[in-house]
Amino acid sequence: MIGARLKQARLLAGMTMTQLADELRAYDFPITKQAISKYEKEKSYPSAQFLLLASSVLGVPSTYFTHEPNKTVEWLAFRCRKKLSQTERNKIKAFASDIVELQIELRELLYPGSSCELPSVKVANLDEAEKAAEQLREYWAVGNRPLDNLAQTAEDRDVVVVSWKDNTGLFDGLSAICEGRSIAVINTSVPADRQRLSLAHELGHLVMDIEEMPSKEEEKLAYRFAAALLAPADHAYHELGKKRHHLDWGELEALKRKYGMSMAAWVRRARDLDIINDSTYTSMNRFIKVHSWHKNEPGEYLGDEEPLQLKQMAQRAVAEGLMSPDRISRVGIEMPESHREKAESTHLTVRDLLAMPEEERQAVMKEAFALAAEEEFEIFEANEIFDDYDEVYDAEAINEAK
Repeated sequence: MIGARLKQARLLAGMTMTQLADELRAYDFPITKQAISKYEKEKSYPSAQFLLLASSVLGVPSTYFTHEPNKTVEWLAFRCRKKLSQTERNKIKAFASDIVELQIELRELLYPGSSCELPSVKVANLDEAEKAAEQLREYWAVGNRPLDNLAQTAEDRDVVVVSWKDNTGLFDGLSAICEGRSIAVINTSVPADRQRLSLAHELGHLVMDIEEMPSKEEEKLAYRFAAALLAPADHAYHELGKKRHHLDWGELEALKRKYGMSMAAWVRRARDLDIINDSTYTSMNRFIKVHSWHKNEPGEYLGDEEPLQLKQMAQRAVAEGLMSPDRISRVGIEMPESHREKAESTHLTVRDLLAMPEEERQAVMKEAFALAAEEEFEIFEANEIFDDYDEVYDAEAINEAK
């Protein structure tokens, strides 16, 4: 277990075994790459001194190494540029694995028995990809309206949305399955409209049942699904008309703000639905490229696309004493100051008591009852608690009762 967690932490830090060994030697701790390899393969076991120093170097709590993961993630589609190194890809997967495990643990704790499946739709061509997007909207009961917040809409329907910040522009998205739950990892460093399209794309990979085909063809189907989910065909025809010889950039910017889909994606959507022809499509894409709009497009979608459920569930679980702040901070989630103060107190939570052996729990409760017996408690008469209420308030309450 410790070996697997050591490897996970190293990948999360984006370090090779050689780099980790070099960092540890810089702190006068003699270690070799071969020794770290043995630790990770659990052919030998690290000392406490090694784990404490390694936790500092790798930026994780020392308890990270002793936590045993109990979830297995099945990775599906990884969308990124070729320049994204394997080390960085492993880092994203390591981070997502930790977040996914915690998310599922929190969901099972707070929402037992909740549904976690997306519909599975067989898709073999672009028209079927369009229909699959329509079926997801029906399944989610969101109607045919523009989706105000795709990330939180997906989260409310038990999709685990993981936020990863990548300022290089090399990572787009990643989808996975874990214990029947759908996982989508998105880059939240890009504008909101790109986040939405990326998340919709990953949802396509999760919903569409595509038999073996070249990855490029599969990506085309996922892109078509994404555009249809954000801007259904009947909406696109209503907004743009059935046939156009030219699209104005001003109208596309307005549609970007309304639907949260980029102008470039709207141009592609118009071509896919035969609203514009190949010549117009090529001309407009050339304009986008010349003006570098593929890097920084004008106009801004003002919607909020931040995934929030993990933070909300974590704060609720800690506030109710169902999970320790240490378990939350292990994956790098910052808790509010009030929760940190609570964590530093000596008060035991219900979960702490239940985790104790029976004899220890009984001893703790016996001590608590003994302390309570020594305390003096003030006894209130039935109506005494209301004595401090304002007379004006009492008068208003009486008038309302009449």
